[in-house]
Amino acid sequence: MVLVVGALILAVILGVFLLIPRDRKSAYSKTVHPNVNTNKASKLYSKTEVSLHNKRTDCWIIIKNKVYDVTSYVEEHPGGDAILAHAGDDSTEGFYGPQHATRVFDMIEDFYIGDLEQ
Repeated sequence: MVLVVGALILAVILGVFLLIPRDRKSAYSKTVHPNVNTNKASKLYSKTEVSLHNKRTDCWIIIKNKVYDVTSYVEEHPGGDAILAHAGDDSTEGFYGPQHATRVFDMIEDFYIGDLEQ
């Protein structure tokens, strides 16, 4: 009886954590990118400039010719250091891989800083 009640309580607690949406963005990422989703003109970055931001403490990536500063997300990335595999480079293929849930498509816009020069 006690075991059944304990299992039910545990199931309810786990259900609450899984079903209630959480804001996974850090306070840092919210202040770093105040221009996200504004009507200002996008800044253009060269591939060479993006390539300089290739470390854990300074990590930019390119996804579909858009540039994202994901430095504040590197430590939170559920895939560990996989995000660093293409730091300073094009991450489009990895980003659209089967390991990502659809919520990443909304999350990534919080890190948008500009477009890649063509």
